[in-house]
Amino acid sequence: MTAVNYQPPLTANPPSKAALWIGWILSVLPALMLIFSAVMKFMHPPAVLEGLDHLGWPRQHALALGIIELGCAIIYLIPATSILGAILLTGYLGGACATHFRINEPQAVSAVILGIVLWLGLFLREPRLRVLLPFKR
Repeated sequence: MTAVNYQPPLTANPPSKAALWIGWILSVLPALMLIFSAVMKFMHPPAVLEGLDHLGWPRQHALALGIIELGCAIIYLIPATSILGAILLTGYLGGACATHFRINEPQAVSAVILGIVLWLGLFLREPRLRVLLPFKR
């Protein structure tokens, strides 16, 4: 019989007060932008419908896109599910990036930047993530 080496679960130090505040600010601001975008998809103003046409998305997909965007943003803001929310938002923003690249628009870069800010905010406020991505200081 062989002995199994037990390793305790990895833990990280809790973030400093400054890192926690900055992390929440970097998390909430992009999430509010995504929530606003989702609400606009629910309201169907002409500018949103014209934007969907321009991007090649059928207008009837506005509601589904808004529900996905709002749901992912809410999941991201809940501390217990924030990592899952960040993963889901990365997929959503990847689709936005691909949509803009497909028609040669530079707005694709803004989706990438938004994703980076979302992950940076989460990294600063979430000790579980720092265990998975242990950057040396």
